[in-house]
Amino acid sequence: MNNKEHSVNRIQQALEALHARIDSPSPVVLADVMQENIDRMQAFADAQHLVVRPHVKTHKCVEIGRRQVKAGAVGITAGNIGEAEVFAAAGFGDIFIAYPIWTAGSKGPRIRKLAETTHLRVGVDNVAAIDALADAMGPEAELLQVVIEVDCGARRSGVAPEAAGHLAQAARKRGLVPAGVFTYPGHGSAGPDARKRAAADQDAALVTAVRSLSAVGVTAEVVSAGSTPTVEFATNSVITEIRPGEYVFNDLNNTRLGACTEDQIALFLAGTVVSDWVPDQVLMDIGTKALGREGNPEIGYGGIAGTSAVLSKLNEYHGFLSLPEGFRPAVGTVLPVVPNHVCPVVVNFEEYIVTDSTGTTLERWPVDARGFLN
Repeated sequence: MNNKEHSVNRIQQALEALHARIDSPSPVVLADVMQENIDRMQAFADAQHLVVRPHVKTHKCVEIGRRQVKAGAVGITAGNIGEAEVFAAAGFGDIFIAYPIWTAGSKGPRIRKLAETTHLRVGVDNVAAIDALADAMGPEAELLQVVIEVDCGARRSGVAPEAAGHLAQAARKRGLVPAGVFTYPGHGSAGPDARKRAAADQDAALVTAVRSLSAVGVTAEVVSAGSTPTVEFATNSVITEIRPGEYVFNDLNNTRLGACTEDQIALFLAGTVVSDWVPDQVLMDIGTKALGREGNPEIGYGGIAGTSAVLSKLNEYHGFLSLPEGFRPAVGTVLPVVPNHVCPVVVNFEEYIVTDSTGTTLERWPVDARGFLN
C-alpha cells in the first residue's frame, strides 16, 4: 500500500464514520496521526542531539502543547505575548517568543509579568527594541533573556549575522541576558529544491552569529533553527534547538515540498457540497472564512483527499470545487478538504473535532489561543 492510499483510507474512513455527527465546515484532527508526527519529530531531534521547542502558532491548543512536551519538547515557541500568556496560564514554564517584540501599550508590563512567572526568552533584532525591553523590565532586567534574531536569506526580520554580537553587547549593557541567536529559513518554502539550500543558508548564518557573540565574550547557549520544511537538514553542529510548527498537522504545501507524506496529514476540514448547478463544478460550504486565502489558481485553495479535485476559487462562504473527469459528488456529500497551509485555518475556529483514523472516537478540544494576536 503506498502512502497516498494509506492517507486516503485514514482520512476517508474517519470522515465516513463522523460526518453524521458533526457540522460543517469543521476542522477534524486525527489524533493518532498527530501523535505519530509529534513522536517522529522528537525522535529525529533526539538522534541529532537537539531539543524541540515547537511553535504553538500552528495549533494554538493547550492539549496539543501538553502532548508535545510529554513527548520530550523542552518548552514552546510562541508568536506573540498573548499566545505566551495563554500557555503560561496553563502551566507551561519555558517559553520563547520568537518575534521582535516592541513594548508599546500594555506589552511592557505583560512581558515583565511573564518573565517573573516563567523562564522567558524574547527575540530582538535592533537596539531600540532592546532599550524598550530593558525600560519595561526596570530593575528586574536580569530576569529576561533575549535571543538575537539574524537573517539567513528570508529577508524578513533579523539583523545581519555578523552584527549579532553588537546587539548582545547592547542587551548586556542594559542588564538583559543575551542567551543566543535564532533565525528563520522562510525561503525554504519556495520549492522542493529550496529546502536544502535554505537550510545551508541557515547554518552559515548561525555559525557567523555564534562567532559574532563569542567575539564580544558572549556564549550562545541557544542556537535556534526552524522550520518544518527545512528541519530535516538542521543538523549542523552549532544548532542546539529546532522550532518546527506545521509538522504537528502538516498540509498540502509541505507535501509538495517533500517535507511530509500524505499519510502524515493530521488535519482536514469537513465540508459539504451545497450546490451543483454548473456542469464542471460544485459549490462547498468552505470559503475564506474557514480556509483563509492561501493558494492561487495554479495549485488551488485546498484539495479533496483521495482525488485530484481542488478548490479553484473562494468567496467568503463558498468554495468552488472544480471537478476532474469521473468525479461529481452529489449535494449533501461531506468531503475532506486538506488546506494548502494549515496555520491560517486554525484561527478561524473555536474548537477542533478530534478523532482517530477509525472515526470511532469524538472529542472537542478548544483552540485556546485563538484571537490572541498581541
